[in-house]
Amino acid sequence: MTTPPTIVVTPIHVADLMADGALMPVYVHVIDHPQGRVLVDTGLTELHPLVADMDPRIRQLTKEQLDPASIDIVVNTHLHFDHCGGNHLFAGKPIYVQRLELDDALSQQEYTIREWVEAPGVEYVPVDGELELLPGVRLVPGPGHTRGSQLVLVDSGLQRTAVVGDLAISSHDLDDPQTEGQLKVRALTPDLVWLAHQHEPWRPSQP
Repeated sequence: MTTPPTIVVTPIHVADLMADGALMPVYVHVIDHPQGRVLVDTGLTELHPLVADMDPRIRQLTKEQLDPASIDIVVNTHLHFDHCGGNHLFAGKPIYVQRLELDDALSQQEYTIREWVEAPGVEYVPVDGELELLPGVRLVPGPGHTRGSQLVLVDSGLQRTAVVGDLAISSHDLDDPQTEGQLKVRALTPDLVWLAHQHEPWRPSQP
């Protein structure tokens, strides 16, 4: 019997934003896999006038918390500014994003902070639909928050974890799914779901 690979997902709190009068956390997620280290989203690393109204507060991370040199692969769930603001730190490394999302980010006005998407040396790998990134780690499209949003499904054989970016902003969105992406997350029957803007993961209610 083959032992399933040990895959660990770690949330990292990289920033906070003001939303509806309250501080909203911004998380990225590191997936430690026997065949490589994957970073899901890159958060915020600097301020920008276009988002000054959200009063971004960037947390200074140590290399022990997140060392860009230790990352082999980057995934952008989508390309809004708070999910791609650190892409420049990973120049020369593959950044996987749905092709539709990349097209929208590069063609639509006020979609994101374009210069962060087009940072020098950033190398995108456009994806069309589902893709097995590593054994047990799969990219799955999840339209709703944006047309080209995607989630990362991690299946170790012992636990199924989804890292979903903004497919759901709060647990309520998964308790009562409405968008195609939220319905997709529920259909994948994960044991827990990490969201970009919530401290604790969502878990399905016990029957």
